[in-house]
Formats: sequence, structure tokens, C-alpha cells
Amino acid sequence: MAGHSKWANIQHRKGAQDAKRGKLFTKLIREITVSARNGGGDPANNPRLRAAMDKALSANMSKDTIERAIKKGTGAGEGDNYEEVRYEGYGPGGIAVMVDCLTDNRNRTVSEVRHAFTKAGGNLGTDGSVAYLFSKTGIISYPASVEEDRVMEAALEAGADDVISNGDGSIDVLVAPDQFETMRDTLAQAGLAPESAEVTMRASTSVALDKDDAEKMIRLLERLEDLDDVQNVYSNADISEDILAQIG
Repeated sequence: MAGHSKWANIQHRKGAQDAKRGKLFTKLIREITVSARNGGGDPANNPRLRAAMDKALSANMSKDTIERAIKKGTGAGEGDNYEEVRYEGYGPGGIAVMVDCLTDNRNRTVSEVRHAFTKAGGNLGTDGSVAYLFSKTGIISYPASVEEDRVMEAALEAGADDVISNGDGSIDVLVAPDQFETMRDTLAQAGLAPESAEVTMRASTSVALDKDDAEKMIRLLERLEDLDDVQNVYSNADISEDILAQIG
């Protein structure tokens, strides 16, 4: 679990989303378009589209922009035909990394992803080389200021798979992907609005990194996130608060 929380922490500290809002919007529009193309343009019947729309709205994307992306996906507008590709590899210290992409040019994308791994001292692996370490999981996160007992009682009563207390005092509620929205809404109705909530790929084990490898790992993650074709990056890196503070 540390890998999830620490990566969220890294993103927060670097201010990556705010600094690259244009790039973030590009990625979100691609996700909305592909979600609508694959599952239809009605969010009530398309959970993936609904999740993409929620993420776009939370990033302050206009409803008009979202609607245009949906129309493009359902064929009402012209657009590139993106396909979903997943790359797997190893970062510094043997860290497992999975990279989900939406691309209209596989050759370009694999070249860029491989280059990012190589520059950070990692390497691209074969299909299945690290995927077995990750499972699709809904994670609803609360800051240390929220009372743990309240979260635990409400979440377990609503059918959560697990409730985990992290070293920094934050709390993560784990739930099956198909129960994610129901769980998030149930907890919100109980007065427990989450700090973040997403369906992600959660690593079964995490690997602690020293300062040198942590710096390389952050550079790798940032290089990958910076690529236009990359939608999500998952890893099992565990970077301690102390080391994050040293890296600054």
C-alpha cells in the first residue's frame, strides 16, 4: 500500500498536475474518448466513462469539452483512433513499473517509453514480467485528520475488502472495482468525504528505496508521466517521508 500513498505524495509535492494542466487535459480527453468509443456515450451505463468524467470535472475541465470528447468517441466527431497498450519494466533497485498508454502510433510510444526507462537506469521488460504483482483495486483515501475508527466502522459495514492505516496516519479503504462507486458514495453520505478516490493497479508488495535509487525512480516516473501517450504509471516503489524530504 505504501507504493500507492507515496506516489500520490510524490505527485502532490511536485505539483505535477497543476504545472501541466494542458498535458493533463490532453490525457483526460483521450481517456473520455476511448471510454465512450468502447462502452458507449451514456455514463450511467459506462462505469469507465463515468470515472473519466469525474476525474475531468475535478480537474476543472468544462462540460462542453467533456461533451465534445464523448461525441468524438461515439463517432459524432472526427478524431484519432487510439488503442490501449500496456508496457512493463523495471526501474532503479528492481522496482516493478507498469505503464498504461493510449496511442495512435505504437512504434513512437514504445520508443519513448523505452528511452525513459533507459535514461533512469531501468529497462523495459516483456509482457507479463511484472503485471502479476498488481491487482485492480478501488482505493478511497483519507488524511490523518480523519478519525480512523469512523472510517473503519463505516467501510467494513458497507462491505470493504480492507481498511489500511499508513505510517503517515492516512487511511486507505480497499474495495473491489465493481463496488467502488457504491462504497465511495456510501462513505460520503456518512460524512466521510475522501481526499482521493480511484480505481488503480495496486501492488501486492512494495520495495523500499534508498536516496540514490529514490531520486532515479522519481525521475523515471516524471519522464513517463510527461509523455503524451502515457495515461497512468504504477509502481511498487516505497519512498520514505525522510528520503522524500531530502530530495525536496
